Amino acid sequence: MTLRRRSEFILTRRRALALGAVACGSIFVPRRAAAVVRLDITQGNFQPMPIAITKFIGGGEGDDDTASGVTQIITANLQRSGLFAPIDPAAFIEHIASVDSVPRFADWRSVNAQALVTGAVTRQSDGRLKAEFRLWDVLAGQQLAGQQYFTTPDNWRRIGHIISDAIYEQLTGNGGYFDSRVVFVDETGPGTARVKRLAIMDQDGANVRYLTRGDELVLTPRFSPSSQEITYMAYGQGDPRVYLYNIDTGQREVVGNFPGMSFSPRFSPDGQSVIMSLQEGANSNIFVMDLRSKATTRLTNTQAIDTSPSYAPDGSHICFESDRGGQPQIYVMAASGGPAQRISFGEGEYNTPVWSPRGDYIAFTKITSGMFAIGVMKPDGSGERILTESFHNEGPTFAPNGQVIMFFRDPGGNSGPSLFTVDISGRNEQRVPTPNYASDPAWSPLLS
Repeated sequence: MTLRRRSEFILTRRRALALGAVACGSIFVPRRAAAVVRLDITQGNFQPMPIAITKFIGGGEGDDDTASGVTQIITANLQRSGLFAPIDPAAFIEHIASVDSVPRFADWRSVNAQALVTGAVTRQSDGRLKAEFRLWDVLAGQQLAGQQYFTTPDNWRRIGHIISDAIYEQLTGNGGYFDSRVVFVDETGPGTARVKRLAIMDQDGANVRYLTRGDELVLTPRFSPSSQEITYMAYGQGDPRVYLYNIDTGQREVVGNFPGMSFSPRFSPDGQSVIMSLQEGANSNIFVMDLRSKATTRLTNTQAIDTSPSYAPDGSHICFESDRGGQPQIYVMAASGGPAQRISFGEGEYNTPVWSPRGDYIAFTKITSGMFAIGVMKPDGSGERILTESFHNEGPTFAPNGQVIMFFRDPGGNSGPSLFTVDISGRNEQRVPTPNYASDPAWSPLLS
């Protein structure tokens, strides 16, 4: 079976130095001997952490709506992660009237909250929004974090994502991933005449924006490390070409002018090169182009199909897919080329490998007995683990923190593909809302 062919704005962050948070906690809140609350996501009988997220306080009618929106985003993000269980606000006993108040921890323990989030969103005299929050350890009776942010009113959704990241990081010990975007292929029309457009959205499916008109076939978009450029493959009147697209300006340029087909492009970790596969007759090999000098270096030279290259986060090695052994498998080699080591040895075919931003895993698509699975393995090939399996799953892409994978699933028939996420434990699978059918997702780095 053949796989399917494959400085927006700056938000100022400031630490809450003058909120009285630390002083208030140390003066008025007795510290306990108990350890600070922290999720252990490695335990076998993992249970999401009960967390109370109070409605953020607004400074007026317009601010009240924004404050409610920020609260909803934080709640949805944490719940969707599968690591937290937001408590129904109807169960709350205490009404938080001021973000500067120390909570009545007994009231929050009585509703089984382990952590508590309070906050406010107010309009400043210069028109900016000020958003502030505090994260409390209910069991220990102390504050864990407090921050404030200033931004323009139209950036309020990013405030919600940034606060979500701060809470996630404090309670899990891992970096967050909510303040990020996803570029994908939007698909409309019947399966025999599908219109495909490049689109970009927030990681939760909001703020969809179209980048191409749909007058050419687009595939395999990928972000640069700066998040301001995308590389992708497009097929218009001639052979497929690899393009660079600037999100800010809307300008695009061809990456080289190679004979035949060029596909599966990805940026190097420093953003200075693009690695891709070039077709040569019935075979394809992997090349890398320096975007400044336009010099091209050939990395593989086999009578096989070498494709889907992906860099390790430190840029020292690449993983790629090759059928040099008879069927598609995953190989790893130095980023400068040379001998390649096969790392996949299970039954079936291995495709679309991608290296985690943490460097600890390589995700892949695996085809066995007509079923498509998304899985991970360590860079040496050990620890292979299947996360989800269906009729047609494909195209894994890691969240910026390496803890979640997005992919697309196509049920076939008269339907079309949709985007899904699954965490690297395989416990939490979620569908990502999109306006139409969607495929080929690529997750951006954190925006801020």
